[in-house]
Amino acid sequence: MNELLTTEEMAEADRRAVADQRAEPHQPAPSFQLMLRAGSAVADEAQRMVDKGARILVLCGPGKNGGDGYVAAHALQIRGYGVRVCSFSHGAKAQGDAAFAAGLWELPCITFQPSLLNWADLIIDAMFGSGLSRPLDAHFAAVIEKLNSSGKLILAIDVPSGLDGNTGHPQSSTLQASRTVTFFRKKPGHVLLPGRNLCGAVVVADIGIPERVLSHPLPVQVQGTGRGDSVIACSTFENLPALWRDEIPALDTSTHKYHRGHAVVVSGPALSSGAARLGARSALRIGAGLVTLVGNSGASTINAAHSNAVMVRRVEGEDELRAFLEDERRNAVLIGPGASVSDETASDVLAVLTSNAAVVLDADALTSFASSDVPSKSGGMGFLNAGSESARAPHDLFDAIRARSASVVMTPHEGEFKKLFGDVAPLGSSKLERARAAAELSGAVIVLKGADTVIAAPTGHAAINTNAPPTLATAGSGDVLAGFITGLVAQGMPAFEAACAAVWLHGECANLFGPGLIAEDLPEILPKVLSRLNTT
Repeated sequence: MNELLTTEEMAEADRRAVADQRAEPHQPAPSFQLMLRAGSAVADEAQRMVDKGARILVLCGPGKNGGDGYVAAHALQIRGYGVRVCSFSHGAKAQGDAAFAAGLWELPCITFQPSLLNWADLIIDAMFGSGLSRPLDAHFAAVIEKLNSSGKLILAIDVPSGLDGNTGHPQSSTLQASRTVTFFRKKPGHVLLPGRNLCGAVVVADIGIPERVLSHPLPVQVQGTGRGDSVIACSTFENLPALWRDEIPALDTSTHKYHRGHAVVVSGPALSSGAARLGARSALRIGAGLVTLVGNSGASTINAAHSNAVMVRRVEGEDELRAFLEDERRNAVLIGPGASVSDETASDVLAVLTSNAAVVLDADALTSFASSDVPSKSGGMGFLNAGSESARAPHDLFDAIRARSASVVMTPHEGEFKKLFGDVAPLGSSKLERARAAAELSGAVIVLKGADTVIAAPTGHAAINTNAPPTLATAGSGDVLAGFITGLVAQGMPAFEAACAAVWLHGECANLFGPGLIAEDLPEILPKVLSRLNTT
């Protein structure tokens, strides 16, 4: 149930479900049966939200969303609730199944008045749903403003009116729902921010669409893509353990540390070496058999004083780093935490990318390729010009990634992403679309961090994370995440699944620890999270 369907994909799932059923004499058409089940599911959820006999105001638009609302109103009236229906047709008559559904409501529809909000205990939003393809006019905007300021419980059908189901982007006036009922599968807009917050709790109702509609590709033209790909070949997922649990490395009695991979973490300068130590300890905690911190003489002295199970090795410059990684037992490398934004860091990154190890690029390893921000080799305060001979540009990084066969994961936050990728997707694109475009451009798995972290692979597969609490907004948290990813790829986990697993585990560690979290707590509580994962 962790697939996320776009509005176009959901429409195709509906179409396939209808085509899969045979019309029976004296029975509603298959498409209307889906609407009846959808409306009944909405009524069930409304019943859970208010007491028996409560007063419910249903706001119905002219489309299928409104049809679901009429069915829900009819069901709730039969169950003994006080129900009133407002029709927002604006002269557009309901068509097809929506018209049949409107016919179930035998009482007159009333005109919306703000005073109705004082009457209602619950409001059901059946105005538009995810099929809205135009901006809301001033009348609807005013209605939504009244609803949002009413303080009433609001149950949205499909998505709150005004919200884009594909992107999670709201219009200037978008309904704030207490709860949302959607059908068969969630949409990206249910989990991407700010859509996730506008939906409230999302309930996915089973309305009889068979699982097999997702089982094989269809020769369907996807509107706006110019491709003939199937809209049912799912490539977007909510990041839940079902997506990657089977790829988590398993241990048995024959396992020894050399089977579990050897991760290398490149340290920053002496006074910035703590970030690399966080990454190294996290890689070890998540299961890498060996972890070595490498850095210059000053960094290695400090790292050795703070490290026990993590090994320390002095490595000076890109040539020594390249030579160190020629040993292919060192099969995963993390570079970037605390590295400093410099041409030297960029050179170290390119040296690492010549190896056959899986590579995780974080923080300064990324920003060092934003040419206008790269300091000079002299270490002074001047900056290299974009056209200077020693400056590194994003295409240098992407070319190096595409020239290798081993995987690369990049873990930018929004600021780093903007510096490296710029406007990689058209204006108004969702976070999901931007991460996908960056993965395709760079050839790397992209972990675009935030409260709704998106993990995207060059293949087009993507996952949206939903379990990260705000306590993760603390210094060093990203270094731990990068270490988790590095430790998993060191054990042979595929890069996309490793990134997804690490992001989810990172969030669960924070959830389990609770208030007062600092980055050092995350790897220490990880064993408890892993134990729970293994027993569920």
